[in-house]
Amino acid sequence: MDWNFATTLIGSLPFANSIDSVDITLDGRVACPSWPQLPTRGINESMYVQTGAYLPGLKIDGDKIIVDLNDYDPTEAYTAILSDDIDHFIHPPELYEGMYEFLNRDLSKYDAVKGQVTGPISEGLQILDKNSRPVIYDESYSEIVRKTVNMMAKWQARRLSMSNNNVIIFFDEPSLSILGTPFASISDDQARAWINESMDGVDAFRGIHCCGNTNWAMILSTDIDILSFDAYNYGDNLLMYPDELTDFLSKGKCIAWGIIPNSDDSVSKETVDTIVARLESLFDKMEEKGINRKKVAHQSMITPQCGLSGLTEENAKKVFDLLDGVSKEMKRRYGF
Repeated sequence: MDWNFATTLIGSLPFANSIDSVDITLDGRVACPSWPQLPTRGINESMYVQTGAYLPGLKIDGDKIIVDLNDYDPTEAYTAILSDDIDHFIHPPELYEGMYEFLNRDLSKYDAVKGQVTGPISEGLQILDKNSRPVIYDESYSEIVRKTVNMMAKWQARRLSMSNNNVIIFFDEPSLSILGTPFASISDDQARAWINESMDGVDAFRGIHCCGNTNWAMILSTDIDILSFDAYNYGDNLLMYPDELTDFLSKGKCIAWGIIPNSDDSVSKETVDTIVARLESLFDKMEEKGINRKKVAHQSMITPQCGLSGLTEENAKKVFDLLDGVSKEMKRRYGF
């Protein structure tokens, strides 16, 4: 599919009111809107709590999400997973107020609609056992995490497809930026296998979003359809892998350029013209590496760097304007 600089969001917004959040999301500035996560409402709207809604033994302790690996019953989870009971993973309304408000609207006119789950690496690293050790290092529980992520993504993709024929599901993986460090002793082969396992059978355009730097060659070799990354800070890092990028694009896959900043300081100083110049500079460098510029343009989306929950409400609204303006200018330049 040619995306031609279509716009989408990463997920979180700084607003507490779900109606206002969806109103803004659907006001026409975003071609492929996503349901809003609302973390300012509390930990229940945390991406880790949302995706972990059906993980056995999960408890919230202050700002930590923990499980006692010596005291949990996996029977219900395994039964639902092994029987492919997608309905078991219906998203709880008390954790997904933004999503259900989104689904109450007419979404049929948009190019696509987008949902998001937390990817298996980040989910497994952020949930801790009683000794503050990430559960990803427990073989049995890590498998439950991966299978649960997969089933949550399947349910969400199916539900969103009732509102729009084109569905995007991003697997949000901020923790990919610490792979290869002492904070995440996970090999590239493990990460690749776990990501693919969690995406398997999800009937949607499947994307990975990482808002830090990582081993982009490994990510590009997974089964994703869309790579979403922080191009504002790490665009040059991705371009260090021209062969992998060429192969990725040759398969018709998409790069979602997180070129719109998501910090108050950066948002206040940037304009459509400055951001377009930044993106065109990256396109220049790709062309110098032998990557066809027009092909890249056809297979590009425009997004913010990451979620917008850390912004003031005023600057979050400016991000929507920048997103729309940059997309329109890039479309004009490339004849879309």
